Amino acid sequence: MAQQTRAAEVGRDEVFQVEGHGIDPIPDAERHGSAKDVFWLWFGSNLTFTYVINGALAVAFGLSFWQATAVVVIGGLSFFVISAAGLSGVRTGTATLVISRAAFGVLGNWPAGLLNWVVSIGYTIVNTVVGTLALEAFLADLGWGGGHAPRALALAVTLAMTFAVALWGHATVQFAERWMAYALVAGFAALLAFVLPGADTAASAAGPGASGWSLAFVVMLAGPFSYVPMPADYTRYLPRTTSLRALTWSGGLGGFLSSVALGVAGVAAATQADMTDAVAGAEGLLPGWFQPLFLALVLGGSVTNSIITLYSSSLNLQVLGIPWSRARAIVISAAVTAIGSLGALFLTDFTTSLLSFLSLLIIVFAPWGGVFLADMVLRRCTYASGALHAGPDGPYWYRGGWHPAGIAALLSGMVFAALTCDSELWTGPLVAPLGGADLTLLGAVVSALVYVLLARRAVMPAPGFEAPAAPAQP
Repeated sequence: MAQQTRAAEVGRDEVFQVEGHGIDPIPDAERHGSAKDVFWLWFGSNLTFTYVINGALAVAFGLSFWQATAVVVIGGLSFFVISAAGLSGVRTGTATLVISRAAFGVLGNWPAGLLNWVVSIGYTIVNTVVGTLALEAFLADLGWGGGHAPRALALAVTLAMTFAVALWGHATVQFAERWMAYALVAGFAALLAFVLPGADTAASAAGPGASGWSLAFVVMLAGPFSYVPMPADYTRYLPRTTSLRALTWSGGLGGFLSSVALGVAGVAAATQADMTDAVAGAEGLLPGWFQPLFLALVLGGSVTNSIITLYSSSLNLQVLGIPWSRARAIVISAAVTAIGSLGALFLTDFTTSLLSFLSLLIIVFAPWGGVFLADMVLRRCTYASGALHAGPDGPYWYRGGWHPAGIAALLSGMVFAALTCDSELWTGPLVAPLGGADLTLLGAVVSALVYVLLARRAVMPAPGFEAPAAPAQP
């Protein structure tokens, strides 16, 4: 009886209760929710000021209002692919970076898992810094400015809001994203109403060229692409009967609406003001009474986005072999985020360098995403769920823990991406011959095609194999 009670407590997925499950498969008896839950997750987490900045950058690259808006819309459509990838979580009940073992092998999956953890923590630091500075400015408007105390308080509040929700886990993450979305959507709708009427829609671009177009697409698609390693993290509790169509439309529409609305706001703002400092530029277009609310929007959007990246990072650490529960593992991610944020805010300004480094990692993650998605399509999203948690005796061990087809395809895509990448830290040798075009994202297409050629006849798992499911960790 005591063991049954303990099992029920471990499996509980309730709001404001610490989630007991990590990357272990969610049993059918504990599955709950519906596809509409995914709408609120992607809608709320993407109500972030980052998309305003991205829209402004498209104009800075030389695109006109309508050209930049078209790029924003195309970028938003990518969320339908991200949401569809969540079907893998419905089928297996586990996290994306566990499922990707089928494409790369149990050991071959590890390097990308490590880099993904670095990326998720990096973006969490950036969002935390942005939210902290917005809250600090809000405190200054209230008359409390100067010295380190207001900034320290702002950082503590921002970290606490993010960590508490992510620590509680899946149910609380979904609850928070939904209710914060209610508040944020009203505020960002007002922002759009203030900046859109003054947009210069008649001005024509001065010929952005291949470079301007490609950089705009890289900026718009890099954000959605960074989510490829995590959609199953938020669908693994959904019942197995959840349909691909419902999942794709719900999550895709959520991410599309929020990212496009804010991206267009950024485009409109950039045609009216200097958006070099995007927060200050957008704030200058708003009436004085709305500016404190605008700062609150920036803070709230930073927190909603940080919550899902911090939560996924805890699952990521379990994939890497940290022998702790998800709730304990998240303390590592939170501590690193706090240290990085302290360094950015009080010691030295490395935020720009960090962003440059993170943008360079698309050389890895675009090809990784191509292989993962191609593998999912080839398998028709059918996996031997227990085998994903197995070792050398499982079908996903391949050759010494590495899947040759997956690794070869990944390396092929990485080589292409590196040759065509145009970033502050690295410019590929093919950028100049291509007229300055940055084709990094096409590394996903290259890796997907190579994988299909190498693995199309051998990707299905061994029939009937089902290894014992990993137990939930206390």
